[in-house]
Amino acid sequence: MKSKLSKITAILLTVFFTLGLAACGKSAESTGAAASKAETKVDKIKKAGKIVLGTSGDYPPYEFHKSVDGKDTIVGFDVEIAKEIAKDLGVKLEVKEMDFKGLLGALQSGNVDFVLAGMTPTEERKQSVDFSNVYYTAVQKVVVRTEDNDKIKAVSDLKGKAVGVQKGAIQETIAKEQMPDSEAKALGKVSDIALALKTKKIDSAIIEEPVAKSYVNANSEFKISDIVLKTEDAGSAVAVNKGNKELIDQVNKTLDRLTKDKAIEKLVTDATNSVEN
Repeated sequence: MKSKLSKITAILLTVFFTLGLAACGKSAESTGAAASKAETKVDKIKKAGKIVLGTSGDYPPYEFHKSVDGKDTIVGFDVEIAKEIAKDLGVKLEVKEMDFKGLLGALQSGNVDFVLAGMTPTEERKQSVDFSNVYYTAVQKVVVRTEDNDKIKAVSDLKGKAVGVQKGAIQETIAKEQMPDSEAKALGKVSDIALALKTKKIDSAIIEEPVAKSYVNANSEFKISDIVLKTEDAGSAVAVNKGNKELIDQVNKTLDRLTKDKAIEKLVTDATNSVEN
């Protein structure tokens, strides 16, 4: 009898153990299925029907203010690229403007979905956000007052002088590393830098070439100096919050299309010609 009870007990234990394993397997399977169905950033953007762009509208021809149909509007080739990204995602584009230095914080807080602002994907920035492929590369130029153009021909000519740069931008690093004997004066907007140069609060400014050209074309008081700067971290890329591989893939797909069609070159030219003098 005891032997028989032992056999029955063993059988019951086996059944319970098997059922337990099945239940655990089913639970794990359910968890895996739930994880695979977790919403990605792209899913959320499509559900919202819009993608929110963060930019700083003071960097022509990348992004700048212009009256369109009587309404103040942020335009520029970065905005046009953002429109193409939105179109490929099948959503509307919403633009939020802020100071350049606040863009990455807005991205990390979820206030914006992506950033296009002539932003260089430096190693420091890569610690906090992810970047797309570089979509445009330009060199850095030194802008001076026309009256000082013959006096400022080399970096050494700026010794002890104030150099205007955009706060938080690659130009600030360039000034500190390549002009150690000058005073780097960081300001929030390029328009502020241009005004400071015009009013002689600074002696020169480091500005990316297409932007520099737009300001020089609009102001006879400015000239692009012959000074040549090293720009190892050159190039602009789209920034998104870390871990959003699907969104980066979508952005790169759009950039690849625009690059293949040589559309970015045309967008840069059109935006440069559109800058109001």
